Amino acid sequence: MKAFFRFVLLSLILLVVALMSALTAMRFAIHGREVAVPDLVGKSPQEARRVAELTGFQFEVERQYYSSQVPAGKVLSQVPPAGTQIRRGWQIRVAESLGPQRVEIPNVIGQSQRAAEINILRRGLDVGAIARIEMANGANDQVVAQSPSPSASSISAPKISLLAEQPLPPTAFVMPSFTGQTLGSATADVQDAGLRLGTVTTAASVPISTPGAPAVTTFAAQPSPSSVIVSQNPTPGVRVVAGTVVNLEVRPAAN
Repeated sequence: MKAFFRFVLLSLILLVVALMSALTAMRFAIHGREVAVPDLVGKSPQEARRVAELTGFQFEVERQYYSSQVPAGKVLSQVPPAGTQIRRGWQIRVAESLGPQRVEIPNVIGQSQRAAEINILRRGLDVGAIARIEMANGANDQVVAQSPSPSASSISAPKISLLAEQPLPPTAFVMPSFTGQTLGSATADVQDAGLRLGTVTTAASVPISTPGAPAVTTFAAQPSPSSVIVSQNPTPGVRVVAGTVVNLEVRPAAN
């Protein structure tokens, strides 16, 4: 029995040793592939790319900023920072310096969005985010605000973001029914509802025949305020907006 327990204990010790060795080997394998990130700040993008790729990293110039400390065309900052231990194959993202700000920020407020974009690009700047705001009686795509503000100095990025206005969408409502009303009454209701009266036609005449006598066709009279509406387009119940044209069909009022 003692020999058996001694065998089990020895087996457990060997198993623990094997696991520790495996963990140590795995950790060594993982950390063995890690290297320190090189310092790319102050280098040109071409030189920085060469250094990064020789060390086993990918490289990307992500954005550009103005800087009074770092000359134009040099790496201004990097992520991850120099000295960080990371695995080979990861990407180093850098920002390139544009040097001190030498471009005046133009005033594009009041211009159309298209004109503002052209004005910004002509000055060597970039168009940033474009947001829109709905305003009553607003002019479509007219710039009402910008960031940075006109003539701003000491800006960080060569981008101008714009806020452009656009008219409020027309209010939709349900088309009312004018059927059965007189043309005079319906005309006033159409205008009060914010709609526009289109064409008014008279319903087709109906042939009238009397036994023993030839058929006589009655000709439709011209629409008058007393004419009665028999149909309309758009039909009642559909969703319309202000300014929708309403066409009516009428018949003469009964005598």
